Amino acid sequence: MDSKAMYKLTYGLFVLTSKRDGRDNGCIVNTAGQVTASPNRISVAVNKQNLTHDFIRDSGEFNISILSEKAGFETFKHWGMQSGRDTDKMLSVEFERSANGIAYITNGANAFISAKVVQSVDLGSHTLFIADVTDGAVFSEDESATYSFYQKNIKPKSRENAEKKKGYICTVCGYIYEGEPLPDDFICPVCKHPASDFVPL
Repeated sequence: MDSKAMYKLTYGLFVLTSKRDGRDNGCIVNTAGQVTASPNRISVAVNKQNLTHDFIRDSGEFNISILSEKAGFETFKHWGMQSGRDTDKMLSVEFERSANGIAYITNGANAFISAKVVQSVDLGSHTLFIADVTDGAVFSEDESATYSFYQKNIKPKSRENAEKKKGYICTVCGYIYEGEPLPDDFICPVCKHPASDFVPL
């Protein structure tokens, strides 16, 4: 099978945020979508290794900031190429709070949606959260960024930045592993793909 066929599915790109015990965290996802209009419900699949997963599991609420084509590489790097377990992602970004008290971003986003979980489905590596939409707003009419747009227009910038470094780059999401050699059992911290999906810089 040509695994790149999966890249042709249409995905949006989002900053998924949640709050637990007074702390916010967020990550990049491409797995959110509306599942019903009445009641108005959305779903999002979140990798269990992501700290945001645990925040949503424990709090039962989340926000999705819908990224636009004007989102820069730094947005993807900030939210997708570092872990909330190691750093407080909220310290160096501007954000606002919705009625549920959870942060959302407007810079590089065209809208946000708040949701309250009504059902969770264990998918093995991920949990599928199905949630009622509780709030939302549109910031701009900028086109929403798709995964295809990211692959063609944003990811190449990560390659340009990587040319000066020694290491490996993930061919799926653009994450850069600095150093030699790349361990055989390495798993990309962003997209969770194995070492076989990395190529030398």
